[in-house]
Amino acid sequence: MRASEDTRPNGLAVRLLDVRHSLPLSVTLHLAPGALVVAAYLLIGEPFAEAIGYPAYMGWVIALCLVLIPVQLGLLWLGRKHNGRLSLRGVLHYTGKPISRGKLVAMVIPLIVWMMVLGFALIPVNDFFFENFFTWVPYAGTGDNGNNTYLDGYSHSITLTTRVICLPLAGILLPLIEELYFRGFLLPRIAHLGRWAPVVNTVMFSLYHFWSPWGFVSRVIFTFPGYWLAWRHKDIRLSIGMHVGVTSIVATLITIALALDLSW
Repeated sequence: MRASEDTRPNGLAVRLLDVRHSLPLSVTLHLAPGALVVAAYLLIGEPFAEAIGYPAYMGWVIALCLVLIPVQLGLLWLGRKHNGRLSLRGVLHYTGKPISRGKLVAMVIPLIVWMMVLGFALIPVNDFFFENFFTWVPYAGTGDNGNNTYLDGYSHSITLTTRVICLPLAGILLPLIEELYFRGFLLPRIAHLGRWAPVVNTVMFSLYHFWSPWGFVSRVIFTFPGYWLAWRHKDIRLSIGMHVGVTSIVATLITIALALDLSW
């Protein structure tokens, strides 16, 4: 009897598992992880990276791990409360795989191309906002400015080690957790907003990146198609394929370029 009571959803779990989140709750759940990432970087990630003589980018990846991995564990905790065992059933939605594999591939490949091309093409937009509005940010220039200047001043072995360590984390694991949380957990619970749901979700996800506010506009532009399609077809694989596809490709190309000592 005690075991069943331990896994019974409590007030917090019931509210989080509700099929409909209020807008204030949804905004909080979208933005709070971003604020925690910045705090984790300033308090833990940056001091640790500096202490071991590694680029600040390593500190950001550490900070993201310190926040996003517990977020994923929190989703599993909700699943245990809901199902009585470690499961994401009822926690995540848009997981029914309504799109055939062939159609999925045919849709994801253009999304990857769109995100990569627009991501690079809009770097000048990021630079404009950075240079005119965000140079005062204390962590500016530490790894998300659209270039690799954050690696300047470090030996080739350290920069390569940094990228190799961070590749599976920043390239695969962390964006996957983001998709499970933002598109699998949060987006379906604001479906009552109708066509505004993917818009709100995309805007909030872009704002969540407090560590690179200069990239807000470009991030909305190059991510929205994938998030709209995931909402439209109720298939999270679309956004996962786009997001993880791009981050893994870019991280791999940068790592290869560094390994071959090529300029990037």
